[in-house]
Amino acid sequence: MIGTVLCYVLLPAARLLRALQDGFFTCRKNVLLAKSPSTQIEGVFAASRGRSVSEEQEALLQQWLEEGAGNLPASESVPAVGKVSVTITSGWLEGSELLMTSLRELNSSPEATPCADQQLSEAALASSDLQDHAVAEQARLPAEETVTVADSAPWAAVVPQTDQQIAGCAGINAQVLNDDPAVLAWSLACDAETVAAELPAQPIQDAVPFCPVLTEVPYHEILWRDWEDLSVQTCVLEQVSNTPLFEFRVMSYNILAQDLVEQGLDLYVHCHPDILNWNYRLPNLLQEIQHWNPDVLCLQEVQENHYWEQLEPTFKEMGFACFYKRRTGTKTDGCAVCYKHSRFQLISLSPVEYFRPGLDILNRDNVGLVLLLQPVLPEGLDLKAISPLCVANTHVLFNPRRGDIKLAQVALLLAEIDKIARTTEGSYYPVILCGDLNSVPDSPLYKFIRNGELSYHGMPAWKVSGQEDFSQQLYSRKLLAPLWPSSLGVTDNCQYVTQCQPKKPGRREYSRDFLLQFRFCDVACERPPHLVLLEGVTDVKPDRPAHWPKPAAMVKDPDPQPFIPRCSGVIQHGLNLTSVYSHFLPQMGRPEVTTMPMGLGATVDYIFYSAEPVENRAGRRLYKDGALKLLGRLSLLSEDVLLMANGLPNPFCSSDHLCLLASFGLEISSLRES
Repeated sequence: MIGTVLCYVLLPAARLLRALQDGFFTCRKNVLLAKSPSTQIEGVFAASRGRSVSEEQEALLQQWLEEGAGNLPASESVPAVGKVSVTITSGWLEGSELLMTSLRELNSSPEATPCADQQLSEAALASSDLQDHAVAEQARLPAEETVTVADSAPWAAVVPQTDQQIAGCAGINAQVLNDDPAVLAWSLACDAETVAAELPAQPIQDAVPFCPVLTEVPYHEILWRDWEDLSVQTCVLEQVSNTPLFEFRVMSYNILAQDLVEQGLDLYVHCHPDILNWNYRLPNLLQEIQHWNPDVLCLQEVQENHYWEQLEPTFKEMGFACFYKRRTGTKTDGCAVCYKHSRFQLISLSPVEYFRPGLDILNRDNVGLVLLLQPVLPEGLDLKAISPLCVANTHVLFNPRRGDIKLAQVALLLAEIDKIARTTEGSYYPVILCGDLNSVPDSPLYKFIRNGELSYHGMPAWKVSGQEDFSQQLYSRKLLAPLWPSSLGVTDNCQYVTQCQPKKPGRREYSRDFLLQFRFCDVACERPPHLVLLEGVTDVKPDRPAHWPKPAAMVKDPDPQPFIPRCSGVIQHGLNLTSVYSHFLPQMGRPEVTTMPMGLGATVDYIFYSAEPVENRAGRRLYKDGALKLLGRLSLLSEDVLLMANGLPNPFCSSDHLCLLASFGLEISSLRES
């Protein structure tokens, strides 16, 4: 084996040993990728990672830390091994020091053989052998082979090597993996078979020194996310076998506004400053979006200047039509919805502002967007053959203590969706609701969206989102009915009042303000010629001062709004929404996570879609697919997997959230153009 990338973390010995093992297995995996199917390699290395660390190995590492490292000269106090060693310091007092090291393989032990002759089963070498090699090698290497952060920027994107540069690295051919758009120019790779052909089977220290070539590694090789094809399930096959579908993909992604990064750097102390730079993060985000190629893209935390200057022009080149809504007040970020204009046409657009002056329940600057889109069908099919699609995107208030505000914001968004998605017959077009709801699965707010009903009266406000537990506090805000005043114009069924009772045809041909301008005109005080004269009622010349109409403020509204009774502490909606994700990984026995604030995994991002309710079981509504069918989804990750990648963001995921992606099919009827 030519090179092994190791991550040393100066923490307790057990964690250091795990880091050494991870580095060894990761590099061995990359070398074998060209020779074996990925599924085989994943199985072998998963089994290897599961080994426990013996007490003897921990003692060996502890001795090396206390004696070996302490006896080195000042110039060699950091274990430097190999031709390239990168040291990244993130603070001795608050964190750990991360060493990124390339270690030349030792063949001095009888078990070692060149990497070209290794079989796949040898990937699970004992960790004690690895430690013996590391301890024996680190004392022999000169200090000048160490390269610190001051000399290189390991976290910055690396420009792919030219053919001449590759040829100069000891004759080793390394192919730049640039055929996949979702790649990050940050890695170490080499062609194992070419190396085996060119290098003799002899101890590595006697061979030509290895010069690692920095190339690109596919995004999915770092944090693998499986695509779950749900169309092969029996229940789905029965529905789609004889029905043509309009298939499309929807992505929801909180991309982390740069202003919010700089305002909350204490949330990202685990990250090297370089990977938090917008110039580093932007290409990664765009590559990820381009790789998954969604037809509808819902983004949150989109910084306004970045949207207009960089994101919108790029998305338009990718074939998207884009719409943006900045948060109100002084906030600099907002929400964006983009769709491929080759797949959809815009019917209507409705921005939603949750801030309402004078209402404490709606005094925050969050926003949303609701679009009604018409799918574009192939020639020969009438547009009436397929239903329009309502797409909504939002970012709800974060504050875990103010669940009352979160609930009111969601209710206002659902009222807007109700208005946009309602058909003339009173039913609804298919709806897809995306966003960062800052609420965990099975929280009251989540249950309200999914089950369509919530009894909130007397509920502690912190409990609505389920983000944190404040039950030990002496005082907590409680939700009281009604949650919002009637002046908001939204009923407890999350509908606008004007949508509840349609106006009678011709009931208001002129506006009230238009009619009031005629109150004091002279014609209004003249008696019609054929009007019966009644004293004090139809006088020929009435006393103008005595018979003027009442002041405008006291005139009764000729068309008052209908009275809608408010329920006592219960809110409802009739959109029948269910989640794309199950929020649990059955293969791993762990919950899914979409974000990792302060190193703790949580699910707060969702894609909800319209379905048909089947039954209610123990207060939980069950659904089956209707006209809108879920065909597939991009799997999420568990907390422990993200911890192995140093949480979020990291060099490969440039947001503190994971993207959500789902594939849908919308039924097409047999109507054809006549």
